[in-house]
Amino acid sequence: MILGMSVEPFTHLHVIITLVAIGSGLIVVGGMFASHNLPGTTALFLFTTALTSVTGFLFPVHGFTPALGVGILACVILAVALFALYKEHLAGAWRWIYVITAIASLYFNVFVLVVQSFVKVSALNTLAPTQSEPPFAITQATMLVIFILIGFIAVIKFRPVTAGQM
Repeated sequence: MILGMSVEPFTHLHVIITLVAIGSGLIVVGGMFASHNLPGTTALFLFTTALTSVTGFLFPVHGFTPALGVGILACVILAVALFALYKEHLAGAWRWIYVITAIASLYFNVFVLVVQSFVKVSALNTLAPTQSEPPFAITQATMLVIFILIGFIAVIKFRPVTAGQM
C-alpha cells in the first residue's frame, strides 16, 4: 500500500502526474521560445514535476538504485529552477539558470518516460530487453541531443519582460 492505494492504482496516478508535467513542460518551453512567462502553466509544470519526483520516491525499493539517483538529481535541479524563478525573479544570470534547470527537469521526466516505455511497451522491450542494447542507447542519446538544442534555443530566446522593465 502506498498512500492508501495498492501499487497499481498508485502507479497510474504517478503516470498521469508525470504526463501532465511533460505536457505542461512542453508548453512552457514553447512559451520560452516566444519569450512568454506563462505563469499558470509554469506553476503547473513545476508543481507536477515536483509531485512526480516525490511520488517516485514512494515506490517500494530495496537499496539505492539508479532511479533513486535520478530522482535526487532531479529534485536538486528543480529546487534551483524554483529558486531562480520565484526568489530571484529571473534577474541577471538567474534567467538562463532557470531556463537550463527547467528544461533539465523536463528532460528527466522524458528520460524516465523513455526508460519506462522500454520496460512496459512490449515492442520496445523486444528491441532492448535489458536497456543496454543500441535501440535504447540511440533513443536516449537522441533525446539528450534534442533537449540540449532546446536548451540553447530557449536560453537565447527567453527574455521575458519583468515588472521593472515596463
